[in-house]
Amino acid sequence: MLSLLIGTLITLLVGRAIFKGYSATGVLLGGGLLLLAITALMGRPILPAKVASTGYLATDIFEYVRFLLNDRGGGLGMLIMVLCGFAGYMGHIGANDILVKLASRPLRIIRSPYLLLVAAYLVACAMSLAVSSATGLGVLLMATLFPLMVNMGISRGAAAAVCASPAAIILAPTSGDVVMAAQAANMELLDFAFRLTLPISLLAIACMAVTHFFWQRYLDRRAGERNEPVAPSELKTTAPAFYAILPFTPIIGVLIFDGKWGPQLDIVTIIVICMVLVCLLELLRLRSGRLLLDGLQVCWRHMADAFAGVVMLLVGAGVFAQGLMTIGFIDTLLAQAQNFGSGAMIMMLALVVITTLAAFTTGSGNAPFYAFVELIPSLATSLGINPAYLVIPMLQASNLGRTVSPVSGVVVACSGMANLSPFEVVKRTSLPVAVGLLVVILATQIMVPL
Repeated sequence: MLSLLIGTLITLLVGRAIFKGYSATGVLLGGGLLLLAITALMGRPILPAKVASTGYLATDIFEYVRFLLNDRGGGLGMLIMVLCGFAGYMGHIGANDILVKLASRPLRIIRSPYLLLVAAYLVACAMSLAVSSATGLGVLLMATLFPLMVNMGISRGAAAAVCASPAAIILAPTSGDVVMAAQAANMELLDFAFRLTLPISLLAIACMAVTHFFWQRYLDRRAGERNEPVAPSELKTTAPAFYAILPFTPIIGVLIFDGKWGPQLDIVTIIVICMVLVCLLELLRLRSGRLLLDGLQVCWRHMADAFAGVVMLLVGAGVFAQGLMTIGFIDTLLAQAQNFGSGAMIMMLALVVITTLAAFTTGSGNAPFYAFVELIPSLATSLGINPAYLVIPMLQASNLGRTVSPVSGVVVACSGMANLSPFEVVKRTSLPVAVGLLVVILATQIMVPL
């Protein structure tokens, strides 16, 4: 029981520090090192079986950090960095802008305000396949779909909520979160992303779209809101229209090079091929090798930012998770959960609640997910269940929780551009997010084998 108390206390301190604005990476790393130090003082082993001990518990603490730096910075970390570099370059060359610009045009023919709202939400969700950043996507939608919706009679609050919520449910099979979740579930990326996660995501999106229709209309009528027409704005970009397909090329590549239609290639290899293709197109468009190479610096900078922001977050989260495991927190938590009877469902719900609350308080979808996803393989093994049963709801809960956080980047950005309070946007997204989370939990219970 002492292990549970220590783990809970340090977890609460870590959560409070992140909520206060401290670096999630540093806080998780510090909390993990503290847990490992306490474990060493208790005389318990620190390193997992696959890592050789240095012979001393004190130095084993730092040996585990070295192991994670090699492990996370190599395979998974490199994949995340390459994905972020590609996404950043898509924004630089205008491919993301032209994609949103073209997608918003058909919406102008819809005359019913709340049908337009639902259509705009579905289009925005499709955009999340190409624009992986929730905040970046929200800003793009505020610049294009927001004026269109307001001009059609939708309230500013409802329009801002639609722009803030499409990334609440993960669709993109090549996003870093999905890759990490597939690894934790011990499944091939295609099977995990398309066979399990995608059907649940589509069902949740459909239910959230319907909820948006009735919830936004109800809030508008209750408040008696009227909006003043705003002239639709057009994104200014020099990118040709066919560039709209470029952000989707990694997804197309994953489908083609799966070993059936073509050779089976690693995702990093596929993205390198996509980058070369994009560079050739840019060279033809710019007719300048210097401009092309200067533009590629954006890709490298985004890769560096991904290492600092995501890969190091993975390292910190890994140290924290190892600390919770070695001190006995997880074993005690498992024993308590199993005392309730259905250990698997209790543990799944516990992870969903913890992840949602952490995402709400921190405003980040990545930090809580990366902090707890490390625990999934050992939890699943201990319970004797399919790890995907635990990881899929947790994956979606981290993004859903961020969407109702008044301190998240996407809510702050959308509310600021709409001249609204973040709490107004959160009120508007709260019920759709609650419905989405409930659908994810029920769909996982039905569709994911235990």
